Amino acid sequence: MVLLRVLGSAAGGGSPQWNCGCPVCAAVRSGAAPARTQSSVAVSADHRHWFLINASPDVRTQIEAFPGLHPRDDRTTPIEAVLLTDAELDHTLGLLLLREARAGLLVYATPAMHKTLCDGSGLLRTLERYCPVEWRALVPGAGVPLAGGLSCRVFDVPTTKPDRFGSGADHGRVVGYRLTDERSGGTLVYLPGVQALTPALRAEIQGCHCLLIDGTCWRDDELVRLGLAGRTSREMGHLPIDGPDGSLAQLPSLGVGRTIFVHLNNTNPVLLQDAPERRIVEDSGMEVAMDGLEVEV
Repeated sequence: MVLLRVLGSAAGGGSPQWNCGCPVCAAVRSGAAPARTQSSVAVSADHRHWFLINASPDVRTQIEAFPGLHPRDDRTTPIEAVLLTDAELDHTLGLLLLREARAGLLVYATPAMHKTLCDGSGLLRTLERYCPVEWRALVPGAGVPLAGGLSCRVFDVPTTKPDRFGSGADHGRVVGYRLTDERSGGTLVYLPGVQALTPALRAEIQGCHCLLIDGTCWRDDELVRLGLAGRTSREMGHLPIDGPDGSLAQLPSLGVGRTIFVHLNNTNPVLLQDAPERRIVEDSGMEVAMDGLEVEV
């Protein structure tokens, strides 16, 4: 079966975010709500070979919090590779913190992400000065065998979010993963960033045993209302949970066994256990991820 561990359930900046005094961040600092690290998960089909999907700036803390990722002897690590959903700093800065890898790092990314990491942020060029880096190109629609009976299919996630480094790519800037245990047939979809549930994306999600999906904002204008940004959730590349065409309204028709919201922004009221928004999510049969949550399918 596929085992997934949520290493970090928050969006970029974590919760609380260091420079934010919104109601949720204030609640976390007071001890009324749990802190969350930045978005990443670990997946395996045999509990021996592990793959990180994204490497957040909190990756060291996340590894230490999960014994399954601890080194077995000397400096042999069960982490086989890092698979990326995009080239954003929130999902890639942790690669630099993995530079001590004895045999180097194996990174799965689309050509668009690779170009950004080499010629835009320059992150991979920096990392290569510390350890060998092997890049394996992801092709949307193609299956990728991983290890221990685990395989994945990457799929393109259309986005109009700003291209910070001018990659010029129309495809492959953001992707999702459909993970499968080839022995049991268990399927899990990881989609931490999605702007709209297009017909193609709905087909990728349809009927999976478990879906972990973008829950960045509750409302489309959440950050605008709080005076923290001038753009809506959708304009930043994230489908809001609430609203007539939000994810909460659209997902029930897709026949998913279990739905969990991840990549939660520090302003999202669902982070508070007693918030009415949290009750709406739970009454719908869906869940809000926590750091350390483990899912088996």
